[in-house]
Amino acid sequence: MTAPVRAAPVRLLTAAVVLAALTTVVLGALQPIGHSAVRPLATLDGISVAVVLAAIAQLAGLRFRLGPDAVSVSWAEAAVVVGFVVAPPGWLPGATLVGAGVAWLLLAWFTGIRNVAEIVHLVASMTLGAAGAALVTTLLAGDAPIQSARLPLALVAGAAVYLLITFGLVVLTLVLHRDAEPAQIAARVLYAKLPMSVGNVLVGLCAVFALSRQPLWLLAFGPALWLLHRTYRFHLRAAEERRMWEAFATATARLPGTSEAEVAHAGLRGALDVFGARRAELEVRLEGGHRRYAQDGPGLEDTLAARSGPAITRSMAVAGRPVGELTVWLGEPNLPVPQDEAAITAYGEALAGALHDAAAHQRIEELDTRAAWYRIRDPLTGLLNRGAFGTEGDPLLDSLERDRQVAVLLLDVVDFREVNSTLGHRGGDEVLRLVGRRLTDLSRVGELLARTGDDEFALLLPTITAVADAGRPQSSAGQLPAALRRARELVEQLRLPMEVAGVRLAVEVTVGVVVARAGQVEAGELLRRASLAVGKAKELGLTVGTYDSGQDASSTDQLALLAELQDAFAADDQIVLHLQPAVDLVTAAPTGVEALVRWRHPRRGQLSPGDFLPAVERSELLIPFTRRVLDLALSSAADWAASGIDVPVSVNVSARSLTDPTFPVQVAEALRRHRTPASRLVLEITESVAVSEQEIVDEVLARLRALDVQISLDDFGTGFSSLSSVTRMPFDEIKIDRSFVDEMIDSAAAGAVVRGAVELGARLGVRVVAEGIETVEQRAALIALGCPTAQGYHFCKPMPADKIVQALSQLAEAAPAPVTRLRADDAS
Repeated sequence: MTAPVRAAPVRLLTAAVVLAALTTVVLGALQPIGHSAVRPLATLDGISVAVVLAAIAQLAGLRFRLGPDAVSVSWAEAAVVVGFVVAPPGWLPGATLVGAGVAWLLLAWFTGIRNVAEIVHLVASMTLGAAGAALVTTLLAGDAPIQSARLPLALVAGAAVYLLITFGLVVLTLVLHRDAEPAQIAARVLYAKLPMSVGNVLVGLCAVFALSRQPLWLLAFGPALWLLHRTYRFHLRAAEERRMWEAFATATARLPGTSEAEVAHAGLRGALDVFGARRAELEVRLEGGHRRYAQDGPGLEDTLAARSGPAITRSMAVAGRPVGELTVWLGEPNLPVPQDEAAITAYGEALAGALHDAAAHQRIEELDTRAAWYRIRDPLTGLLNRGAFGTEGDPLLDSLERDRQVAVLLLDVVDFREVNSTLGHRGGDEVLRLVGRRLTDLSRVGELLARTGDDEFALLLPTITAVADAGRPQSSAGQLPAALRRARELVEQLRLPMEVAGVRLAVEVTVGVVVARAGQVEAGELLRRASLAVGKAKELGLTVGTYDSGQDASSTDQLALLAELQDAFAADDQIVLHLQPAVDLVTAAPTGVEALVRWRHPRRGQLSPGDFLPAVERSELLIPFTRRVLDLALSSAADWAASGIDVPVSVNVSARSLTDPTFPVQVAEALRRHRTPASRLVLEITESVAVSEQEIVDEVLARLRALDVQISLDDFGTGFSSLSSVTRMPFDEIKIDRSFVDEMIDSAAAGAVVRGAVELGARLGVRVVAEGIETVEQRAALIALGCPTAQGYHFCKPMPADKIVQALSQLAEAAPAPVTRLRADDAS
């Protein structure tokens, strides 16, 4: 990206200055020479001395960097003061023109400066300044002799006019040349020129005094001028270094960005500002190939002009890994110093870090996008998954009239296990993909299709019509027959032969049909009822079955659930825990234990959490239930701690608990009762909890972390949050959902999600646990991906609390020594 070209106004200014300078030279030469008696030298000698002084003033001057340009600071004021005394005033502009011109030609020859227009402009500016100084001094001094007291005042005024003219032209030139504030440029130029200009005037006055009184004193001017020159050079260099490091701090603060291009452009702009560069180029060598970025300094017409100065190139790397290369073209051939090279090296390191961070941010965003897709999509078929069927189905039902009849068809592939056994998992996956594709083709606009299980597909029909009934409205009484006809049509279409792995086969499905009013039921409930209908159809040997409320044995059970739960709390043996160890994937040594709550119902037998937890979370029983579970979990943890096994216990936490400000107090009380260190307790939350009522949840989690309780993100990748919640909230552990682990061997997409979760955990410095490990192949694949920890039936099934200590001891004893355990008191 090249800055706007501003060369045309600069060229016009140069032409005007040159024309004015030549005019003053001609007019000055035409002026009468006047009385030579007031001058210490003859006219020709005086003019020659003025020419020599003007040349020496430029040759002994200084140039300092001001952005991509350079500003000259010379002994010109001293030369003008002495020149006025030794030469006719009218000839002073011409002497300045000749002397300064010769000096700059020599400087261009020895230093490599090739910008002729800049030299002409500079010499013409000094000529105009000398003309103005001569005019003002002549008006004020008149024919005063050299010993006159009026002459020094006139010389000071003339020198001030010289400074004012040259200063104004320098500022005007830089303003036209670059996009910058005039006041800022004026302040910096004045800061550089004013001290030396004052010194020049004093030197010139001393020289005039010496000429008039003791010419031998002129011999002392050499050492004095050399010392003053060195002092001022140090002053300018220190000022420039201070400016450069201030700009360095500002530029590096602007470097962090979310994309490579954003960081690259900020880095190039910063390089131009920091080093006063004419051009900066950046070659980035990261994943995805090489990319080149470049930017020219303001006012440069083309790339060739921008590359006129010396170039410094530095390679950039992060932790030994190449990131790219930075090249900076400095403003002047004679200005690079070792400090420039050191600063460019430091700037390149900062830029490399920012580019590396931007690349990591982009990779996390890509992972976030993929994870967001897999949260609602089935990785195998691309259809909606079971969770998304509910989250998208409920708004669809809410948008319909409350009395409108809707239906859900649940299709279960018959004997799918036999397909897997015969064709292998790859063949089975291909069958499911073909079934999903056919159902997609058979679904209609507005209908919702999802894969809700291993071999189950659900279709939500907001309008119930079969192909034969299309375009003919149905009464409420006729909705179920229409839904049944639609189900049979799908059965017939799915039964058509397909070829998989060279085998021609036909797929049979069992369909469960449920019809209900849109305003009376949620999508999840419709799916549950359809599942009951599928089960009944299989029992009766039917292809299509319908839901009957008589099949739903839980209808009356739900009414009695809360009352029976209160009885369960009063009993000692109904609410129990089954405990499942998490182990090191390589050694199988225990690293933690998850507490899984069960209800030994006196009438219905053992119930899983899904049978009663929803009712608990909606009731006032949540606090006593949570207290009971924490007590059981911490009591079990104390048992294995007493046996010398130092691993934490994990307890699942309700979403409602994390929105309760008193929950941290409940946890603290439970820890106190059992005299258990807080670091030995891990509270597991789901992704949906992480994004609900963020302010309250964040506060509760912060108070729990203050207790030193560990936090685990359960079912990672299946909820509603984005990866931003992982970085926003203080997690100690990420648990990869078993749905991804089940698919990872045969599905590259699921494997990518698992790999991404492992890498994310490593980057964030948190534990990663894979759930649902059932096979040796899954264990080997996870070890290859670098996953440290897992739990599942492959290692140990959930077991009663009275057996967990023996199981943990056996796992610990069977682990190869030495075993590096995850510490219960550390989140690392």
